[in-house]
Formats: sequence, structure tokens, C-alpha cells
Amino acid sequence: MNKLPNSMSGGIGLITLLGIFGKALLQSTKLERGLHSQPSQGGSGFFHLSQSSLSLDAFFGFSPIADLVVAAAVFVAAVAVGMANNRMTGLLMLALAALSICSAASIFRPVSDSHRSAALELFSPADGSFASLEEAYEALRTFEILGVEKKGDVSAATCPSVTSVLGSSSAPKELFYALKVNSILKCNVDDTSFEVVASRLKAVVSDASSLLDFYYSIGGLLLIKDQTSGVEVLLGDAEGTFQSIKALSQSDGRWRYSSSNPESSTYAAGLALEALAGVISLASPEINPSMIRTVKNDIVKLFDSIEKYDDGTFYFDEKVVDAREHRGPLSVTSSVIQGLTAFASVTSESITLPEDRILGLAKFFLGIGIPGDAKDLFNQISSLACLENNRVSIPLILSLPSTVLSLTKKDLLKVKVNTVLGSNSPPLKVKLLRAFSSVSKDAPVIESQELKYDPGSTFHSLVLPETIDVGSYIFVFELALQDSEDVNTYATGGQTQIPIYITGVMKIENAAVAVLDSDLGTVDTQKSLNLDQENDVSLSANHLQKLRLSFRLSTPRGHTYKPHQAFLKLKHETKVEHIFVLKISGKQFELVLDFLGLVEKFFYLSGRYDLQLTVGDAVMENSFLLPIGHVELDLPEAPEKAPHPPLQPADLSSRYGPKAEIAHVFRIPDKRPPKELSLSFLGLSLLPLLGFLVGLCRLGVNLKNFPSSVLPATFAMLFHGGIAAVLLLYVLFWLKLDLFTTLKALGFLGAFLIFVGHRTLSHLASTSAKLKSA
Repeated sequence: MNKLPNSMSGGIGLITLLGIFGKALLQSTKLERGLHSQPSQGGSGFFHLSQSSLSLDAFFGFSPIADLVVAAAVFVAAVAVGMANNRMTGLLMLALAALSICSAASIFRPVSDSHRSAALELFSPADGSFASLEEAYEALRTFEILGVEKKGDVSAATCPSVTSVLGSSSAPKELFYALKVNSILKCNVDDTSFEVVASRLKAVVSDASSLLDFYYSIGGLLLIKDQTSGVEVLLGDAEGTFQSIKALSQSDGRWRYSSSNPESSTYAAGLALEALAGVISLASPEINPSMIRTVKNDIVKLFDSIEKYDDGTFYFDEKVVDAREHRGPLSVTSSVIQGLTAFASVTSESITLPEDRILGLAKFFLGIGIPGDAKDLFNQISSLACLENNRVSIPLILSLPSTVLSLTKKDLLKVKVNTVLGSNSPPLKVKLLRAFSSVSKDAPVIESQELKYDPGSTFHSLVLPETIDVGSYIFVFELALQDSEDVNTYATGGQTQIPIYITGVMKIENAAVAVLDSDLGTVDTQKSLNLDQENDVSLSANHLQKLRLSFRLSTPRGHTYKPHQAFLKLKHETKVEHIFVLKISGKQFELVLDFLGLVEKFFYLSGRYDLQLTVGDAVMENSFLLPIGHVELDLPEAPEKAPHPPLQPADLSSRYGPKAEIAHVFRIPDKRPPKELSLSFLGLSLLPLLGFLVGLCRLGVNLKNFPSSVLPATFAMLFHGGIAAVLLLYVLFWLKLDLFTTLKALGFLGAFLIFVGHRTLSHLASTSAKLKSA
């Protein structure tokens, strides 16, 4: 029996792979929220897939855009499978695609261990050191926020770079990041170095004409103030510096990078707010409050240009795109958040902004999931750290450990409320205002239920009432802070809608298959079925009879349930398939096949038809696809003009799959003669050689004609040595060498013998000619 958990058997692997591909496609083509923020500096820009984040939630739970892409991927999979031979599974997957599109909604969860694993992977220094101090700071700050201990591994290689930069005439940006790194690593930097750097940065502030010069120099002075008390860093003309930065602002709350650059930027607004916050901290005397109120009005105007997704997430983006300085929504929103929280932390008066926008910005960063680029991960984590503790409004995130609850397992509805970094929330109550079916939104099944808080697990839970049955629902939650002082500190966001699936094991009853007489409708043969396991019923029918299949499906609450898919497939011996949809009749499903009206559709093919029943639904835990038996059909002969069965697609596994192993049988070797006969023949073969050696010994060796001069004697010895080498080569060929190796060696020896033999014979001929002439 082939079970289909959640109606996805036969296609779950394809769905998952296409879901991964769809999510990665979003990341790589910059369609996902804010990714990629700027040109990559060492990251792939693709969706990060660490071992701790490989889950369906990691693939499908980040944004409506991602859900739509996944749904589209499932739709493509359905079409692809439907075009192939398995049309049944294709239709099942098509229904799942529709469900995915209808239920596209985001589930936001705080920072988790998956982010820590991603940080360790993305911020991995080459040879123990980072390429720049900027990258080192981003890594160290990310580790610090996430609670990952990596300082000892980095400080030994990074501190020398910090002291080197602070002791040289580096640019303000390099000094800024050197001081940033030093604020974390606490390198051995004396007050003298700080004093030299402070004087240089003050000079930059006095002569600055661009926003970036103000940002890096003021930020550096503020860092020196935090790291040592023995250096004077206060600004002499703080109000003048404040006005110089404010002069770059625009009427819509954005800022210009310089007075010579007419283009305004939202990203620059975040830098300007940070710089102004630094000026306020370094001011002596204090800045005029009216100037600070003017900047607060600019912040309100800036938030008027904020953009929104359908799920309640807010973000900032650049309105004018400059290809050379373009930054994505993630980088821009991060800049604004850091500037806003920095400015709010140094002002005595609070900045009033709608709490739904602060919460929406937090959801924007959490909705990204886990970026695959180090810069994006830093922007995400550092921005969430700013939202974790700020004077504007601290967002609270309502999350569910699971959005799929089983009635059969009696799962509780569990809700958890945390800050963006996962800290516990202040005392509050979680109320379930209402829950309604995604099909019928006007009739709530739950109203005004308060969830019970468990201090041990920090979960708010609720037992599902009897009014809830299997299906897809929308649950509407509301957070109520218990302490009135927390109302102005935390942002709860009002009502939160979360889609939830209620699943269960369906009860299957009265399952039977029968053959009916066509004329009277009486039962000729009937057999019961157990749809919890495979069946092997055997039926026979002719074209004048009917086949009836019926069963009842009920939910754990006892209500009749109509699944999304209920099919019966008949498969002939020739692989021709026919699929029929079961329809509900009263309280049970029923299908009646009148073979008299189906003979043409069956192409007049008599013989055995295998029966396969498929019942599946997204909320049905015991979905199944199983054989129930076969029927022997006796159909009339096909007329001359009857349609022919369609050609069946080639079996790709037989064409491209592994072939059968070839077992090679060697030829049986010929019979050999007896051993004694072989040895006797060997002895007779050696007799001439033995006679030659005996004769050679009796006659002796004649060396009278052997050359006596050095050079001719050398050639003569080489000639005889070459002949010996050829004989040795024959022996080696007989023992171990192959033919090609032997021929190659023989070629070299032959050329050598021709040369030395020619010189030897030339000497002998010359000597013989001299003797004759004498």
C-alpha cells in the first residue's frame, strides 16, 4: 500500500526540489525582499541552506512572493507529471498548487540557531584574517549580537591591523572601522594614538563638505569617547556642524550626499541621522532643541515614503536608481533603522511613529529568512539588534511552532511571543479573537478565546474546541500587555492573522466494489474492501454490466468529508489507462461505470484491467493510493472504423536505465598433450644448441680479426652488446613484456645496431683491403 501523507505521495520530492529552486531563484534574481542589497563582496547571494534550516518552513515560510513562487513550482510539477503517464498524481499536485496560492501568508519567527550557523559559515576568515577591517567589524558585530564566541580566533590576526591603521595617515573611513573593531576586541591602543586620531578627525569635521565625511569623522570621535576618557573629543562648534549636515536634507525627509549632488537618497537619510546623533552626543553646550525638533519632523516625513507589502511588512527603498550607487531595500531599510534608533537614543523627547510601521519593519527583516551573503546577514542582524532595544517602540513577534495541527494527535494550539532576537516578552495576554474557515469567512468557528500561559515553556496554548474540524482556517490573534507602562514601550501590531491547517486521520467505512446487471441493476457480484491496506479482489464483467465502487469518508469529528481528490484508475494489460472521478452521493462516495457506454472509450479492449483507487487531501493524514484488485472485461469485437488505442510512451527506464549484466563465457581451452611428451620435445629442441656449445668449446674462439684500436674496438663491443640486448629483449618479451612495448624497444636497438655494426664492418673491410694491397 502506497500511503500519501498530506496528498503528496509521488510528487513530494519534485515539489520540494522545485520549492528550493523557486526560493533560490528569488534570491539570485533579487526578487526576494531586499536581497541583494549591493554588489556581492564574497557571498553567493543565494538562499542559505544550513543543516539547521533545511525544513519546509525554511523554504515556504518567508514571504507571499516566495509562497507564490513555490505554488507556481508545484503547478509546473503538476502539469509536467500530468503530461506524463501519471496524470493522477499530476491532478493531486494541481490541487496543492491552488491551496498554496490561496494560503500565501508569512509566518515570522525571531532569530534562531539557524542564523548562528549561517554566521559561522558566511563570516569565515581566509587564513585567520578578514580582507578588510570593515568585514572584520561586520563579522565581530554579528557574532556579538548572536552570542557566538569568536573573538579569540580573530583578535590575534586583526589587532595588528587596527594598531597599524590608527598609527598611520589613513582615510576617515578606515579609521572609523578600525575604531569599530577596537570597540569589540579591546586591542592594546594607548591614549596617545587616540589623541592623534581625534585631532585628525576634528580637522576632517571642520573641513567636511560631504555627508560621508561627516558620518565617518563624527562616528570615529564618538567611538573614541566610548573607549577612553582621557582624550578630548567634544566639538567646539557643534551647532554649526549640525546645521551643515541639516543643510543637506530635503523636504521629503531624504538627504543628499553633498551640496554638489542634487540627487537625494533614503540610504543617506539613515547616515545623516546617525551623524546628527553623534553631534548631539559630542556637543558642548547642548544643541538647540528647536533644531532637534526639526529633524524629528524630517523623520516623520521620511516615514511617509515608506513602502508596504500585503502581509503588513514595511520597508524603505531608493526612489531614484543610480547604477553606480544603487542599494537594495535591505541595505536602505537597515540604514534608516540604525539612524532612527541612534537619533532617538540621544534625544530627551520621544519620537512618535505608528507602531504598526515599527512592527512591519521588524517583520521585513525577519521575513527575509537567512540571507546567503555576509553583508546582507550583517544588515539584517544589526538592524534587528537596534529594534531589540530602542526608545521608539520595541516590536513583539507572535509566532507558532507549527501551523499544522492534528485532531487525531490532539495537538494544542501553541503561540509564543518574543522580541526580534528571541528574548522573552513582558507580561501579556494572547487572545484568539476569532477563527474562520478559509472557505467560509463569514461564519467564525471560534470567538474570543484567551490562551493559557505556561511559564515553564513560555508558550500560550489552547485546546481546540469541538467546533473545529479538519480544514484550512485563518486564526486572528491579539496581544494585550498587562502593564500599562509597557504600552508605550512595545509594539504589538494589533490583530495578527495566521493561516492554520487542521489535519486528521479520516475514517473509511462501507467500502465495497460490485458488478451490477445492466438491465435490472441487481448485484451480480459484490466484495468488501479494506482501504487501510492493499486489496486483491477479482471480478469479471461483460459489456452489458456495470461496475460500482462506493465508500464513506468521515472526519475525526464524525462529519462527512469530501477530499480534493478521489479517482479510480483502470489500467489494461497493454498499459492503456482510464481515470474516473468519484462523486459524493448523500453521505458516501460512489462511482458507477456502465461498460456498454464505455466500450468505445475502452477501444474494445477485452482482458484484464487493474483497479487503483486514489483518495487524497492536504488535511487528510491517511491519504492513499493503492490497488484494490482487477476486473476481467469481455467486450465485443471492434468494428472496422473503431478508434485505435493511443501509442504508449516509451519506457524511459528501459531505454536509458541500467542494462542487464553480460556474463561472458570463455572458450573451453583445447586439450594439452601429456607432460612427459612436452618435456621430451623440449629436450630434443635443446640438443642442437647443446651441440653448438660443445663444438664452440672444442674449436675455441677466434679473436684474430677483433679490432685492436680503441675506437674500432669500442664499436665492436657495442655491436656485440647490442646483439646480446636483443636476445635479452626476446627473453623479456616471452616472460612479461607486451608486443607493443617490445617492438618499441626493438626499434631503438635496431637503429643502434645499424650504426655501430656499420662502423665495425667498415673497419673490417678497410683492414682487409690493406692486407690484400700489402
